[in-house]
Amino acid sequence: MIHEPALDRDWFSKPADSLLAMMQRKRLAPSDVARDLPGGLATLRGLLAGHVAIDEAVAGGLAATLGGTTTFWLRRQELYEASLGRVVDAVLASDGDAWLAMIPVPTSTGPATRGRTAGDRRRADVERRLVFFDVNGAEAWSRRYGTLRCETRFWESAAFEVHPGATAMWLRQGELEAALVSTDAWDPDGLSAAIGEIVELSRIGQPVRFLPRLRAMLARFGVALVVVRAPEGCRASGAARMLSPIKAMVLASFRHRSDDHFWFTLLHEIGHLLLHGGRTFIDEEGASDDELELEANTFAANHIIPHDRQQELASLRPDHESVIRFSRKLRVAPGLTVGQMQHRGLIQRNWLNKLRRTWTWEEINPALI
Repeated sequence: MIHEPALDRDWFSKPADSLLAMMQRKRLAPSDVARDLPGGLATLRGLLAGHVAIDEAVAGGLAATLGGTTTFWLRRQELYEASLGRVVDAVLASDGDAWLAMIPVPTSTGPATRGRTAGDRRRADVERRLVFFDVNGAEAWSRRYGTLRCETRFWESAAFEVHPGATAMWLRQGELEAALVSTDAWDPDGLSAAIGEIVELSRIGQPVRFLPRLRAMLARFGVALVVVRAPEGCRASGAARMLSPIKAMVLASFRHRSDDHFWFTLLHEIGHLLLHGGRTFIDEEGASDDELELEANTFAANHIIPHDRQQELASLRPDHESVIRFSRKLRVAPGLTVGQMQHRGLIQRNWLNKLRRTWTWEEINPALI
């Protein structure tokens, strides 16, 4: 039996909450649900984010795949809108202005202009924030995302100005994408044993070929791998977070769009999940004096160049043939070897860059969920 959510004057529950619970119970993939929705996967994403409303067509698609009736799903949307309206009223009466000044408005293209608005625009901006971040006000947002830099391991460039709200938006989008990734239960031992196999995927050149295999491999060990392009004001390369006791997330932005940076970031974040569990810290490029950052960096570097091969790397001739031969023995892409040689000061930053693969977003986007 499907129950309607209880009314709560201080909270709202998106229809997506019921949608996800039923997907998990029936073990349905996102593609299974999207197939019966007008607009397909884009509509499913919109339902999760809260900016797509359930109408007759959507309700029919949900009923056909998930169960319930069309009337149930329409009623679910009606109850959600009523409870959301009450929460928006409460926020506007208390801390709406402060929140508008602090948090960017979620948009499809990145943070919009922040600051006080008037009338309907002000109400709409508050509502969009509440829905996107799935919180009932500024206090709840601060508890969940205001301390995010302490709860989530970031790797950010220290060379650019970072807007915390933009970073929170990026991470929230990652959470929404991770909800579409089905995983087995978190298995740190299995993940640790599979890292060599994971790194071997770096030899596959195109994201459309290696990302689906990488995502499936990580999902076996309870890790949802998601890629979200960073919005303006967010300079994060990657993040790792336990979404629940049985599901972890590795979020990548494909910053720099190069193979050495992507794979090092991936291993860096896996290192945090395996080495540091629920401990809190911040990862930033250049933060070499941070013990936990150093541990994650060392973890990543040692899984690209094993410890017993590092002396060989140090004496490696800096030419294409030698690097390719060495990389082939390690079963990693030559670009990863070049990245390590550059990082360790064995060669200059502009040497051997033709061995590093770089991608355009046109090459990356087709590989995303």
